[in-house]
Amino acid sequence: MDDNASLRARREAAVARGVATAAPFFIARAENSELWDTEGRRYIDFAGGIAVLNTGHRHPRVLAALAKQLECFTHSAFQVVAYESYVRLAERLNGIAPISGPVKSVFFSTGAEALENAVKIARVATGRSALICFGGAFHGRSFMTMAMTGKVVPYKAGFGPLPAEVYHVPFPSALHGVSVADSVVAIERLFRADVDPRRVAAIVIEPVQGEGGFYPAPPELLLELRAICDEHGILLVADEVQTGFARTGKWFGMHHHSVEPDLMTCAKSLAAGLPLSGVIGRAAVMDAPAPGGLGGTYGGNPLAIAAAHAVLDIILSEQLIERANVLGARLRTRLEALQRRVPALAEVRGQGAMVAVELMRGAEPDADAARTIQRRALDQGLLLLTCGNYGNVIRFLFPLTISDELFDEALGILEAAVSG
Repeated sequence: MDDNASLRARREAAVARGVATAAPFFIARAENSELWDTEGRRYIDFAGGIAVLNTGHRHPRVLAALAKQLECFTHSAFQVVAYESYVRLAERLNGIAPISGPVKSVFFSTGAEALENAVKIARVATGRSALICFGGAFHGRSFMTMAMTGKVVPYKAGFGPLPAEVYHVPFPSALHGVSVADSVVAIERLFRADVDPRRVAAIVIEPVQGEGGFYPAPPELLLELRAICDEHGILLVADEVQTGFARTGKWFGMHHHSVEPDLMTCAKSLAAGLPLSGVIGRAAVMDAPAPGGLGGTYGGNPLAIAAAHAVLDIILSEQLIERANVLGARLRTRLEALQRRVPALAEVRGQGAMVAVELMRGAEPDADAARTIQRRALDQGLLLLTCGNYGNVIRFLFPLTISDELFDEALGILEAAVSG
């Protein structure tokens, strides 16, 4: 097998440079919260395939579910020949979703595809076209979701005109001087200056911004958004692609709030690494598109559906919602202790195990400090990811199935990397 250096050379020659890779090594195998590169070096995985592995690498119950499905069939296209497991997964998610009344679901392959279809559903249901999103949001890399994403570099730069009628307002952050009132006033200004509220189909929000920096949406903001939506006949869409499936210490991020979305999207940890996403929503809204208006060749692939059933079973049987809160509290305690002696750690925040720390030099975001910590940790065998509008936030996305011993080892490496 090639070593990392020769594989990097082959990658550079064969793979388009537009897809960037955070780690300088190539994975050879993985198990739960650990992975090994092609040269046999072990790493503790605090990236989780970007929030995809809440149940860890190669969970035995997921592998068993895949093996069982492989014995039956691998594909039929649900819109050609349906299968019971798709219907049953919809029933399970409808029961979990923080939406009262009749609820329906539909499945796709990627988070961006789920957002695209949520927009389609919202536009048909309301007869309107405009969208309001938030600065710092990440909703995907397709053209519609690029327009919805609230960050230009690297996601929009150079890709030309994007779909129209997508408006952005600031997302609250006390650290950066943006209040809930500022966000609400910005929406009111949009209604006066840029878009008639009667043209707005949906307001789309991440309950905790993911790529934007792990900023939890304040409860007051969701209350204000729900009131605005109700007043103007606008749908509230929760993008739960990164927050879903126990990461925030509840099934979904919206379970932290007293208001309900009309539609919500999910993906990432739904199927333990297999491509699967969904839109869940009020039945009357979900049924707005005519038959044939939604779908996709691979949407709700039976192997991915089987993995998703296993994931839901694992979350319940291994009490991963409770585990997320325990691990998140331990991480925050350790980071807050470090914060008292490392001034660059400006803010520790998050919900459940969706935790991040933001690095600042005085009043300025410090991306260099974040990258330095990331590099030091990697040198000691801990894989971390950065995020945020300025690249100055370190986010933690370890599998919720990580052992206490491995978690303690990782926290020791993290502390050493922060302390220098």
